[in-house]
Amino acid sequence: MNSDIRFPEVNSTFDIDALRTMVAGIELGSFARAAIQLGRSQSAISMQLKKLEQQAGTRLFERKGRGLVPTEAGEALAAYARRIVALNDEAARALGAAAVPATVRLGLPQDFFDDIMPATLAAFAERHPGVHVDVRAGPNHLLQDHVRAGRLDGAIAFFAEGAAGDGERLGTMPMRWLAHETYAPAAPPVPLVLFDHPCLFRQAALAALDRAATRWRAAVTTPSLPGIWGALRSSLGIAVRTGHGLPDDMICLGKDAGLPPLPAIDLRMLRSDNPQEPAGDLCTLLKAETLARVIPA
Repeated sequence: MNSDIRFPEVNSTFDIDALRTMVAGIELGSFARAAIQLGRSQSAISMQLKKLEQQAGTRLFERKGRGLVPTEAGEALAAYARRIVALNDEAARALGAAAVPATVRLGLPQDFFDDIMPATLAAFAERHPGVHVDVRAGPNHLLQDHVRAGRLDGAIAFFAEGAAGDGERLGTMPMRWLAHETYAPAAPPVPLVLFDHPCLFRQAALAALDRAATRWRAAVTTPSLPGIWGALRSSLGIAVRTGHGLPDDMICLGKDAGLPPLPAIDLRMLRSDNPQEPAGDLCTLLKAETLARVIPA
């Protein structure tokens, strides 16, 4: 895509296949991966992107490193493209016409991968057989950003208790000091097993220890929940999380451990703007399973 391209007058009718390619490339983070998923050649993908730019009358993509990223205009069109593609496929299904298999996108913390995710997917599959579900885990701020941008149809995410922000508050969960069942408390500094920054649980642990004037040290930092459990099993320290979904060999430390109290944390349901079916149904099922299995009665 040369910088000296001149765009003709805007054509108000966008090509649906080109819009589908645009959405796939942005969501997959690579138009090479989009080509594989859509079964098209790289040259065909490039032609579709150029066609979109001609129809839009403005530059939609710019090169960054070895790939393409959307410009501000590209991000704006992508938001509409997701809705256009979803409505197109919904109409095709309603009329019994052949359409590209629908994909709905779900985000949630790794804490809920053993119960909320399978229960939600099982209930969804009964109602919408053949619909592909793309499940993503990630830090809360990324899940929120992805829902806002339309890259996820719905998500469950943690928020600081009472904090302003998006989403529907489903309930509050207490934070806990966690350790392996073989852990033997030691004198300060308290060894901590932490998620990468930024992390609400990390922030709560450090703030609580600082308020109590308790010395601490970062023993292990990891980007994943399995990494937390592995470090605790190695008796490398203690961690902070909720008590939900604890492995059988993990325990919640009591007051006798000499650790300061922790705040609670909110759990919220995030939805994209005007989700189309079957994405709306996925969000409804996700909320129902979360209320039934996570939030204390």
